[in-house]
Amino acid sequence: MDRRRAMTVMAAGLAVPGVAWSKAAAGLTMDRMRIDGALRRMVSAGRVAGASALVWQEGAERYFGAFGLADREAKRPMARDTLVQIFSMTKPVTGVALMQLWEQGRFGLDDPLARYLPAFGNVKVLGGPGADGKPVLRAPARSITIRDIMRHTAGFSYGMRDTAADKIFHDIDPLALTNSLGEFGDQLAQVPLLFDPGAEWSYSTGVDVQALLVEHLTGDAFEPHVRKAILDPLGMKDTGWTQPADRLPRFAASYARQPDGTLARIPDEKARALNFGPRKLTMGGAGLASTLDDYMRFARMLLGGGALDTTRILQPSTVRLMSTDQLDPRITRRFFLPDKGSVGFGLDFAVRTARPRNAAENRGTIGEFFWDGAETTLFWVDPINDMAAVFFVQVVPFDGTLHHDIRAAVYGNDYIGPVGG
Repeated sequence: MDRRRAMTVMAAGLAVPGVAWSKAAAGLTMDRMRIDGALRRMVSAGRVAGASALVWQEGAERYFGAFGLADREAKRPMARDTLVQIFSMTKPVTGVALMQLWEQGRFGLDDPLARYLPAFGNVKVLGGPGADGKPVLRAPARSITIRDIMRHTAGFSYGMRDTAADKIFHDIDPLALTNSLGEFGDQLAQVPLLFDPGAEWSYSTGVDVQALLVEHLTGDAFEPHVRKAILDPLGMKDTGWTQPADRLPRFAASYARQPDGTLARIPDEKARALNFGPRKLTMGGAGLASTLDDYMRFARMLLGGGALDTTRILQPSTVRLMSTDQLDPRITRRFFLPDKGSVGFGLDFAVRTARPRNAAENRGTIGEFFWDGAETTLFWVDPINDMAAVFFVQVVPFDGTLHHDIRAAVYGNDYIGPVGG
């Protein structure tokens, strides 16, 4: 391809094999062949059944690629319209729904949560064992605030740790699909906190509490509220908790890595229970299924400072607030957050606070914000490079090496971002 034609095609926003494009101010150079190769190797090495990615930069689509199979047993290829379970990539959507209400003056970020949801006014903190060997419960040093439930500093369990509180969480099972959001909240309030609010960072059910708070503040059921406030305005037509039966053939199968390294299909009735099975609970922290294009519309809205085309979802200042590190430096206990790299945490997003320190750390740029999902999906927004990216696979347990590899493919192995941002 001659240089003139290549420049014309790139200016039109099309990805061309073998042609790189760059944003010199940030030192970023991306290459389609490099990204293709990374996705293809994930599949050929048996790390995933199928993989796809979409990159948007400087107002245009810069990359789309899909490799392997969305459904290995049916031999159905991974495609642009494949629906995947995005699990915790639901959380930023819930956070945006709540922050829309903050913009309307419905609450303050440092208001006590119990002012709106009284059940959380009686929570206790897990202490050490008493003389009888049972855990001692005490009053928290301060109240849980709404900021705490948005930055994972409330002290709630998620059943992920080996503590007495996590055991109680599993016994009570507040996230059972047979619960309503109100029943979930009443049950969660009975589970002891892992620590005093604000003392540590620990991934939690706080975003499900955000969903309950949206219901309380609006008087609307959470799922139709999000549809009306975010999904429909953004044109995210395929995204939702409840999915119609005619979309089932577009769903990617979920696979679990076995001890010998092979992938075994998770039974569909288990993998798709959040979208097709009977349930009362609509979680704020999980449950959405989406396509690459739909979720990119959400990511582009964030990249656009809260607006996509002529549709405004949030004000630019609100997006900046959400994507600014909210963790006091004294919060040094951060459970698994350091595994994400040199990051802090904003309101429902991880936020990069320093350049990558070594080759093992994910590539990225100071100021980017992102989150991921249990089946290893990922999205990030990079304002410095005017870029957003979405990466889809469906594999458990969560495999952070896939995130390392897709980021290295997008940025290049040696990219660490410009000085100071």
